[in-house]
Order: sequence, then structure tokens, then C-alpha cells
Amino acid sequence: MILLFSHTIVVSQDSGWKQIDEGLYYGDFLAPIKSNIGDSKIFIVRIDPKIYNFRLLSTSELTPGSLSLTVKEWSDRYKLIATTNAGMFQADLKSNVGYMKNFAHMNNPRVHKTYASVFAFNPKKEDVPSAMIFDADVKDMKEIIAGYNTVIQNLRLIKRPGSIRWAQQDKRWSEAALGQDQDGNILLIFSGSPYTMHELSRILLSLPIKLECAMHLEGGPAASLYLRHNNFEVVRVGRHELASIVVGDMNSEFLPIPNVIGITKKK
Repeated sequence: MILLFSHTIVVSQDSGWKQIDEGLYYGDFLAPIKSNIGDSKIFIVRIDPKIYNFRLLSTSELTPGSLSLTVKEWSDRYKLIATTNAGMFQADLKSNVGYMKNFAHMNNPRVHKTYASVFAFNPKKEDVPSAMIFDADVKDMKEIIAGYNTVIQNLRLIKRPGSIRWAQQDKRWSEAALGQDQDGNILLIFSGSPYTMHELSRILLSLPIKLECAMHLEGGPAASLYLRHNNFEVVRVGRHELASIVVGDMNSEFLPIPNVIGITKKK
């Protein structure tokens, strides 16, 4: 669901993008592969990391012993412009499945052997990208961890430069993903219509978004995206498809999640 208020959205010269603010754009792209459920649209937020800060917020760090929050609650409490899942979480309802650290706080110290996509930001030196998705089979995890204060390891969808790494399968679900384009912009990606991850990867590479790489954040009803800025609001909630049974609904309320990625504008 997209809620539009009085703010005038500026259409970018880039095909399909509309400007919300300086360095912040969105696109609602019709997928060339149709899903049997929903509108087959891929919603993407494009963020210039030179203008926006990325934040990792975790229940384990900020509200230990408390319940998780929804992406809207995280956004409201910490004044975030946009918020989405930071990754799949374990049975303890707080730890990321892959490695996750934020400055001195360690959410999960164990490097996952098969998770090959790593989102790193808050660099320790000024001569490196402020936000970057790395391939862990190209750049060693130890080197990434040594160079950045915030590191999130997740399953990989697409390896640089545009190579699909998720094999075809039967299961389909709504998807929250994170990508990076050829210009270094970070992309918050959301598909409400269920696809296999191989299909979704093909779709993303076919869109006019100059995608370089992408990681899986979350699928199904827990997949969430919330954006509110300049009187523009977007609410996206996922669902899951198991055989012919659909669980969840696009109009469902957000589910609480323990770890989120959010953005704020630099001063």
C-alpha cells in the first residue's frame, strides 16, 4: 500500500524513478515475469550513501529483554526515514543467522560458512566506501570486519557483477532484499508478489536499475518495508506461498522483528 499526501513527487530523468528528497528516490517496477498472486510489482527505494546514514538497530543492543518492534515502531522511535529487515533471525528471536555486529555490540559473532553476501557501513577509515555490499568469496570476512564498524552477513541473491547465485526452486515468497547499483547507491527492494528467488533475481537484473549485487533479508510475512518522509508514506508487508496455500496478506499488519536497517539524512 502506498499513501500519497500533498508533497509533490519529482520524476527523475532516470527511467522509472521518482524523487522523494535529495539522493532519495523510489520506483514501482512492473515485473516482466508475472506472479500468480498480487500485482507483480517490485518496489525499490534508491539511497545515496553520501547523503544518508545507515543504521543497524537491534533488540539485543537497544532494548535487551524487551519484545521486538515492527519496522514502523522502529522508525517512529528512532526517527528513521526508511526501515526494513536486517536479516533472518534465529530461534532466540534476537540473533541474526549470519554474522552481525554494530560498533562494540555483537549480535552474532559467528561467521556463517555459506552466507556469501555482506553489508558493511560506518567505515573505520575515510578512504573506503561509506556503505558497501561485499561478496565474502571475493573479499575475506576478516578484512571486511576490520574495516567497518557495522557488518551484516546474509544469504546472497546476486554476486557482482550481476551473477545469479540462488538456484531455481519450487518455493515462492514475498521478499525484502538489499541491493547496490553501479553508481554505489543502496537499494531497498520489496516484492509483495511471491516469486522464487531465482525468478526474482532474473527480474531485478532485467529492470532499469543498474543492479550490481543483492542479498536476501527476509521472506514471507516477516518481510517488511516502511518509509515516511516529506509527506510520502509507503507500507509494505510480505506473505508466503506454500503450494497453493497463501499465508499472510499484503494488507496485514507488520510483524515484530528484532533487527532492522534504517536510514537518516546526514546533517
